[in-house]
Amino acid sequence: MKLTAIIEAEGDGYVSLCPELDIASQGDSIEQARDNLREALELFFESASPEEVKRCLHGEVYVTQVEVSTG
Repeated sequence: MKLTAIIEAEGDGYVSLCPELDIASQGDSIEQARDNLREALELFFESASPEEVKRCLHGEVYVTQVEVSTG
């Protein structure tokens, strides 16, 4: 299953988020944050019932940019 991973710098590390399931993780590098998110997602799928997965899964997610006026 392919899911979205959004990774952003925070402090001295990186935070990763899967918006389809609202599951997050972190790491010291982009790769570590991605790998830790993958592990968190795998643990969720191992422990969650099919009903819980269906309830938590947010369907399609679109990542884009918007331009805003800053004054």
